[in-house]
Amino acid sequence: MRRLKWLYPGMKVKRWLILVFFGILFIVIGVSDKITYYKTFLISEYYPFYFNVILAVFGSILIVMGIQKSFRSILNVLIPEKEDEIVDMVFSKRQLEKGPKIVAIGGGTGLPVLLQGIKEITSNITAIVTVADDGGSSGRLRKDFQVLPPGDIRNCLVSLANQELLMGDIFQYRFSSQSEELSGHNFGNLLLTAMTKVTGDFSEAIRQSSKVLAIRGQVIPATLENVMLAAEMEDGTLIEGESKIPKSSKKIKNVFLRPEGCNPNPECIKAIEEAEVIILAPGSLYTSLLPNLIIKDISERIIKSSALKIYICNIMTQPGETNDFKASDHAKVILNHTGRNIFKYILLNNTSIKEEVRTRYKELNAEAVFPDIEELKKIGIKVIQEDLLLKGNLVRHDPMKIAKAIVTLLIDTKIRQTDIYLKRRFGMDLHEENIKSDN
Repeated sequence: MRRLKWLYPGMKVKRWLILVFFGILFIVIGVSDKITYYKTFLISEYYPFYFNVILAVFGSILIVMGIQKSFRSILNVLIPEKEDEIVDMVFSKRQLEKGPKIVAIGGGTGLPVLLQGIKEITSNITAIVTVADDGGSSGRLRKDFQVLPPGDIRNCLVSLANQELLMGDIFQYRFSSQSEELSGHNFGNLLLTAMTKVTGDFSEAIRQSSKVLAIRGQVIPATLENVMLAAEMEDGTLIEGESKIPKSSKKIKNVFLRPEGCNPNPECIKAIEEAEVIILAPGSLYTSLLPNLIIKDISERIIKSSALKIYICNIMTQPGETNDFKASDHAKVILNHTGRNIFKYILLNNTSIKEEVRTRYKELNAEAVFPDIEELKKIGIKVIQEDLLLKGNLVRHDPMKIAKAIVTLLIDTKIRQTDIYLKRRFGMDLHEENIKSDN
C-alpha cells in the first residue's frame, strides 16, 4: 500500500514515470528488428535505416528527462532550498570521500582552525580531542553532571559542520548574564550534556550531534575516563586543573594525567592505525596537545604508525605556558613527554608579522616563535616553512593555507616514495624518466 501512494493524485511523479515508459518503448521499437509491425504502421514498409537511430535517441531523451524531473519533484519536497545544488553536493561528497585518511590531535582553539581547512580536502577526518578541560562552561557541567567536558568537542563539531547550517550558530550560542543558571553556557555544551544523560554514553551523544550538524569526518575524545590534568613546576610545585596551570607564574616542568595509566578511547587507536596523515594541531602546548599524547597507548601507536606525521607549531608564544619558547623548545617538550620523536616534520610560519601587531602582543607578554631551524635538524626533525598567517590584526593560522601545505607535503612524500621504489625495483629514477618523456 505504501508503494501505491506514488500513484495518488498530486504526487507530481506519475507524469514523469509515464514519460520514462514511453522512452523505453521508443528505444525497444528502434533497436529491435523483430518489431516491424509498428514501424510499417507508422510510416511504410520501406523506412530508412536512420529512423531506428532517431527512435532510440528520442527514447533516451525521454528517459533522461523523466528521471530528472522525477528526482527534482522529490527533492523539491525534501530539500527545496538545495534543489539546484544537489549535483554539486553529490560530486563534492564523492570527491571528498576519496581524500586521504587524516587524524588531527589537539584541543582548544587550535584544532578547530586546522579542521576548517582539511575538511575541504577530505571527509576522512578523525579529530582526537582532549577531555581534560575543567574551566568555564565545560568545567561547570563536568562538576554538576559528572560528564566529560563538552567544550572542545563542540568546537570541533562546529568546525567540521556544513557552515551554511543554522545549527552551527545555535551550537555556539552563549547565554548571557540575564539568567544566572545559564550564564556563560553554550547551547552545544548543554545539548551534549543532555544527550549524554539520555543515552548514557558520551560517545553516542557526539555521534548524534554529528548527524545534526552533518559534519565531515568524526570527532572522538582521547579517553572516555574522567581525567584531571596536573603539572609539576620547575620549583617542584604541583598544580591540578587544566584551567589553573597557565595562570601560574612558574615555569612548567612536565604535565601528567590523574588517575595515571588511563586507557585511550579504542576508536582513537583504530583511527591512528588506519591513518595516512597524523597531524599535531597548533594550540596550547601543555594544556591542549599534550593531554592527548601523554596517554601512553596513543603516543606509542603514533610512533609505530607509517603515516606522514606533522606538527604544526604555534606562531606566537603563549603567556603562562610557552614564554620565550623557540620552535625547538616546543618540539623538545613533546619529545620529553613521549620519549621519542613522534613526528617527522614540523610546519612553521615564515611570514613576517606587522610591527604594530607585534607591539600589541608584546604588551600581552607574547611574541613570535623563533624558527631555530638548525636546532630542529639536530634532533632529527625536518622543517617545512610556509606562509601560514591569516590576514588581519590578529595572529592566527589560516585554515586553507595549512591545508594547502599539508597536501603539498603529502604529494611530495608520495613522489619520493615512488621514486625510491622505482630505483630499488628497476634502477629507474622518476625525475629522470619525466625529463626523458618531456624530451
